Amino acid sequence: VQLVESGGGLVQPGGSLRLSCAASGFSFSTYAMRWYRQAPGKERELVAGISSYGGVRNYAASVEGRFTISRDNAKNTVSLQMNSLSPEDTAVHYCNAVRGTTELWGQGTLVTVSS
Repeated sequence: VQLVESGGGLVQPGGSLRLSCAASGFSFSTYAMRWYRQAPGKERELVAGISSYGGVRNYAASVEGRFTISRDNAKNTVSLQMNSLSPEDTAVHYCNAVRGTTELWGQGTLVTVSS
């Protein structure tokens, strides 16, 4: 069972990044998927979520209109397109899979927004 994030890095304010999460070892299409982030000195927060078949998406108010979550159940991947990034978006971003009481986490990928 594994979730592996990729796509993080350094980007200038106003720029874009696309995070990806590759899942393996479990029935991906039966899990809702989420992206969380944790900034230095802050608690982990939910950024975006998508239902198991992609019909329902939700976003934190702070990223609404800038971030888009999507999934490809054929490829067992979930992505987070992040636009109009600001320094406040700097954080380790984590992929999360949830079904009932079962939760799975990736190791995280760092996004740094700085000029």
